[in-house]
Amino acid sequence: MIKREIESLLKSYLMETGIEYDFVVEIPEEKFGDFSTNIALIGAKFFKKPPREVAKYFVEKLTGHPMFDEISIAGPGFINFRVSKTFYRDFLDNFLRSPEGIWRFKNKGKILLEYGSANPTGPLTVGHGRQVVIGDVLGNILRYIGFDVTKEMYLNDAGRQIKLLAKSVWARYNQLLGYEEPIPEDGYKGDYVIDIARLVLKDYGNKFFRTWNSEIEDIFRDYALREITKMFDKTLEMLDTKFDNVYSEKSLIDDGTVDEVLNILKEKDLTYEHEGALWLRVSRFVNDNDKVLIKNDGSYTYFLTDIAYHYKKFKRGYDIAIDIFGSDHHGHLPRMYAAMKALDVPEDFLVFLLHQFVTLKRGEEIVKMSTRAGEFVTLDELIEEVGKDATRYFFAMVDVNTHLNFDLELAKSKTNENPVYYVQYAHARISSIFENARQKGVQFNLLENIELLENESEMKIIKHISSFDDILERCREKLSPHYLTDYLETLASAFHKYYAEYKIVDTDNPELTNARLNLALGVKIILSEGLKLLGVSAPEKM
Repeated sequence: MIKREIESLLKSYLMETGIEYDFVVEIPEEKFGDFSTNIALIGAKFFKKPPREVAKYFVEKLTGHPMFDEISIAGPGFINFRVSKTFYRDFLDNFLRSPEGIWRFKNKGKILLEYGSANPTGPLTVGHGRQVVIGDVLGNILRYIGFDVTKEMYLNDAGRQIKLLAKSVWARYNQLLGYEEPIPEDGYKGDYVIDIARLVLKDYGNKFFRTWNSEIEDIFRDYALREITKMFDKTLEMLDTKFDNVYSEKSLIDDGTVDEVLNILKEKDLTYEHEGALWLRVSRFVNDNDKVLIKNDGSYTYFLTDIAYHYKKFKRGYDIAIDIFGSDHHGHLPRMYAAMKALDVPEDFLVFLLHQFVTLKRGEEIVKMSTRAGEFVTLDELIEEVGKDATRYFFAMVDVNTHLNFDLELAKSKTNENPVYYVQYAHARISSIFENARQKGVQFNLLENIELLENESEMKIIKHISSFDDILERCREKLSPHYLTDYLETLASAFHKYYAEYKIVDTDNPELTNARLNLALGVKIILSEGLKLLGVSAPEKM
């Protein structure tokens, strides 16, 4: 918030010169000040003057402004600012008056956020878990800062994998009837397949014993999809997340979208036949090989239905479509960008976010992702082991571009080394401070005595509070929720240190106590809002 006000001031004085360019306002090391800008360093080439000379222009314009106690030029031309305590206190007052209304977000537009999309051929894995949490949290943040967001899962319910799933269930069904029908090569062998086969057996008896055709395939497909979708729903409920929409791959075939896309591409002479298959001229748009749309057996490739899905996203009226995938999908990006160009979809419509993978650890020991007893396979088992809060927080707390080492023992620990515990404890600690004040007969008065906040620790905490909107915008810009977890940990740390250094509830000084309770309330509001965006609880007691 304060950072934005400094940016706004600098932009207004820059506009007076008739020159425009981009610059940044950042938080430097504390010894340099509260905020710093490179506006003079960047501007030197535009003004055709040394950076320090350019800096003098802005310093002269800003000198005397009530926001600042000190403005200085440092090094080759950085401008450093120390914000006045009066301005910090006024910010806290305004924040407590309107904790949500104070942030002036200017974002607008419709975003379709696709994540968690998986073949419905088995339980959601730990890898899916990271993707689902990243998507869910980003969706929460994007909504909070003004966007109209739809959270969507794409259900890959057509194609070869679903056929293999149906045939695998049928094989297990025959095995339950005493015939050793082999599971197809590349088929599915998990116990959940047997459970689905038992349901078919219960409803149909031996009607399909050693009998297989397209109609029977549809029956086994429907049973499998229904039961695995139920498994998905159960896991998502455990994770406390839900999608606004689940979009069926099969529906794109049934509603004619796939045919529409094929007709457009054919009319533009962007397809050709080779060895009995239909190909897209990907190489006309990007440095990549041409790709098959329809195989020589007449079946659609996943690439074709995915093109149709993204074309449909655009036709549905969204301004931006953000896809969150695992990093193993990197080869899919160029061909999808090529397909969107071929369909005249704007280049900035489709945005890909690729996250790195997850390794589960117990201390220093890596937990192998196998089916052996006592080791994890599914997201359900992870949530049951460490709880929903730790699962969500740990998946969100590492940069999406970085491999995540998920330490199970750390996630379960109730120590300050556990980041989610550390942040939640700060929230609970503030609740206990207010309860302590109540028990001691201290009456809290909102907005009163804030002018008594004076020391550097208090100013530092207010500065952190004021940065909440900047952090959320950083999450949007970089599409990674870890900036929010880092921020909450920094704010929690500042408050824990403040609590250790200063007496907050002092019955001998009720006015100062009230001032500090107002500050604590500000911290609590931000911690609560931040944890809510993460989908993590904000406990009153721990």
